[in-house]
Amino acid sequence: MNRRLDHLAASQYDLVSAPLERWILGPQRPWIASRSSGEVLEVGVGTGANFPHYAGDVRLTALELSPGMLAQAKAKAETLGLDVRFIEGDAQELPFEEATFDTVVSTFALCGIPDNRLAIAEMVRVLRPGGSLVLADHVVSTVAPVRWAQRALETITIRTNGEYFTRRQLPIVEEFGMRVVDSDRHQLGAIERLHAVKPC
Repeated sequence: MNRRLDHLAASQYDLVSAPLERWILGPQRPWIASRSSGEVLEVGVGTGANFPHYAGDVRLTALELSPGMLAQAKAKAETLGLDVRFIEGDAQELPFEEATFDTVVSTFALCGIPDNRLAIAEMVRVLRPGGSLVLADHVVSTVAPVRWAQRALETITIRTNGEYFTRRQLPIVEEFGMRVVDSDRHQLGAIERLHAVKPC
């Protein structure tokens, strides 16, 4: 996508996603933000939908691959009076040293990253020992008819915009040695949120 089209899509994103945000995505955001503290990295910040929910004392770094989305997030932070460090970058190759952050957050972004395993490895790498990885995403459903629909939808979305519906992040997080301290699923098991801690 060229930058002009990217900016146009980003400028319409909040409007187009408003119904999903109200009923499905938005209710997850306070849960995510309440588990975030200290030096926080948000990977795939999008237009900054999590910004209103963070505590005032977090020191937030926001990373996003899309310049258009990043511009929308900057505008939102300015409106809210937030001091956020913005970085244009790839979740699969985070531009930070090891053990830089106390918390790494990603919400509804890993479903659109080509190599979600590599992105999670990078998130774990930049976490400090004892730090928290806090994720929410749509995942493969626990209900068979929904899974069938997700698989059918993926035959289109993977080709058109690189979006996956049948991934699940929790097993990958555990493979990297993280300790899952809290997790739950909603919306017929198709939305999962989890909080994992990096061993000291």
